[in-house]
Amino acid sequence: MSNLPDDPEGAEERERMLRSMLEGFFGERTDEVLEQMRAQGIDPAALAGIPGAGAPDPATMQHVLAQVQRLLSASGDGPVNTDVAHDIARQVAVAEGDPSLTGGQAKAATDALGVAELWLDAVTDLPPAGGRTHAWSRSEWVEATLPAWNRLVAPVATSVADALATVLRDQLPDDLGDAGALGMPGLGGLPPGALGGGLDPAQMMRRLGSAVFGMQVGQAAGTLSREVFGSTDVGVPLLSEPATVLLPTNVASFADGLDAPLEEVRLFLALREAAHARLFTHVPWLAAHLHGLVEQYARGITIDLDVLEQQVRDIDPSDPEALRGALTGGVFGLQHTPEQEATLLRLETALALVEGWVTEVAATAALPHLPHTYPLREMIRRRRAAGGPAEHTFATLVGLELRPRRSRDATALFAHVLAEGGPQARDAVWDHPDLLPGTADLDDPSGYFSRRAAQADEQSDLDAALAQIFDAAESGTDDAGTSGDTSPEDAAEPGDTSERGDEKKPGDDVR
Repeated sequence: MSNLPDDPEGAEERERMLRSMLEGFFGERTDEVLEQMRAQGIDPAALAGIPGAGAPDPATMQHVLAQVQRLLSASGDGPVNTDVAHDIARQVAVAEGDPSLTGGQAKAATDALGVAELWLDAVTDLPPAGGRTHAWSRSEWVEATLPAWNRLVAPVATSVADALATVLRDQLPDDLGDAGALGMPGLGGLPPGALGGGLDPAQMMRRLGSAVFGMQVGQAAGTLSREVFGSTDVGVPLLSEPATVLLPTNVASFADGLDAPLEEVRLFLALREAAHARLFTHVPWLAAHLHGLVEQYARGITIDLDVLEQQVRDIDPSDPEALRGALTGGVFGLQHTPEQEATLLRLETALALVEGWVTEVAATAALPHLPHTYPLREMIRRRRAAGGPAEHTFATLVGLELRPRRSRDATALFAHVLAEGGPQARDAVWDHPDLLPGTADLDDPSGYFSRRAAQADEQSDLDAALAQIFDAAESGTDDAGTSGDTSPEDAAEPGDTSERGDEKKPGDDVR
């Protein structure tokens, strides 16, 4: 609560000054920061003080500075400020409404997930995931999945923050606590060291970068919470425990305007959620494989420090747009190495295979029961291929697009495998990561089995050659052992007093 006198015109001026300063760090998301401050009981107008009256109210300023220091410390020491990410995600999730679920909505969702498991039992040998069934609000989805998003972007955030800190070490004033030294408008009333005097400039930049990444992750996760139908829509496992989830509010919004009734749409989406859950649960290497590809890409990130240094050198700290571009834009000169390109191709293929298997299995299970199976399948495919604003945000953050570009080809591949080899052959694709289909299989699904047969023949020839080598080596050892054996009679050496040397012959006693 502010102790400033009631002065509407002065309050507007103070808030305008604060906004000018914050835009240097947060750009278009400044309004979100101001709303967060208000939600925490902070009067944003108090930060800049009373125009013409000197320093701002000390008590209010102490409270505000505590919040600023919280932004630049605590969980902000990591590559992603998880507190900021959580607060922004929750705000975005409820921005368009997040009503509490009724008992009827929750029951309809969990019943649909139960029916989906029964239908899937008839078309795949992979058993149910075995976890609980949930009907979640958007806020509940954020709470459950945000840790996974923080982990996904953390490696990239670390690389970018370290590079930024490196090039800014000699660019910024030594005393970042002196706000006037930074040339930030609206900060003249801050006492020296108010933002943490003596803080290493590089560390300050890391924390600012952490806050920026936290805000963008929160924005993306909150936006996703308004788009997804369950916990598996993005094709990457986001939950730490097996479970199946539906978001009734989003399901109803998606069904609104479609020709198919809500109940049919709910059952179709439940089939997809349950199929994803079975795959992620009973293919034990799959989740680690997908996350490993993301981390492998992140480890290979290289940043052109010369380019970044030039960008930072040209920045005027008092220019909010320039500072915002350096901290939040895709201007860090991320360079894709050949190794990263190969990793991206593998990740893209793996995501397409997951989507293709789920699409084929869910459609096969739904076809006997849901008249609108094919239109719904095509609607979901186009929706996934196009991506939404949240997916585009994550693509900017980590340089990865978690979209199955070749899902149609993967669906055709699994349909061909099902037709030629049955459900067992289709599900056996997931037996080992080394057996996963590749881009050649997506290009030519009809040749999948012939290529597998050729690979099996090559493997058999290799096994036979290795067996022959081992047999020859073992035979040579046996021959060497046999030729080196000596009988007891041949073993005696000159001067030996064994039985052979002492043996008497007839006539030896008669000489």
